Amino acid sequence: MRAEARNARRRLAGCEPLAAERAAVFAAELPPATVVAVYRAMGSEMDPEPLVQALWSAGVKTCLPVVLERDAPMIFRCWSPGEPLEEDAAGCPAPLPLAEVVDPDLILTPLLAFDDYGGRLGQGGGFYDRTFAARPGVIRIGFGYSGQRVERLPMESHDVRLHGVLTEVGYTAARKV
Repeated sequence: MRAEARNARRRLAGCEPLAAERAAVFAAELPPATVVAVYRAMGSEMDPEPLVQALWSAGVKTCLPVVLERDAPMIFRCWSPGEPLEEDAAGCPAPLPLAEVVDPDLILTPLLAFDDYGGRLGQGGGFYDRTFAARPGVIRIGFGYSGQRVERLPMESHDVRLHGVLTEVGYTAARKV
């Protein structure tokens, strides 16, 4: 399922080069937050950079996740565009250790697929699910292409549902299961 979803996302990224800019237009539709965790896009993930600019214009502080240990929840460090990054324990770009550690109100997460009920198919490492489980009060929002929506994703006991998804066509809150 992941391989098929990766191929679909790669195709969507090639067909929708302005999707991230179109998604950023809907920043005001996100649930209110003062600190939003974003991510640095890798591969065909939708790039949140235009959304970060919209959030910054609205006075919202941003941060990035940092993997310190592969089997532990992520922490979050303040970050704004242009600040230096280094690879964390998972090989992802992350703020330097001197950056302030913060607790985000909202975590924006990349995905391979999503459904209308908050189901999210991630890369399979469990980093976001562990983090969501450790922070049950945080708002969890997927960020991706509308074409990544599927009918229904199988959920396992460790999977944590999203509150909604932001795509190039707008924000959609998850339906109740």
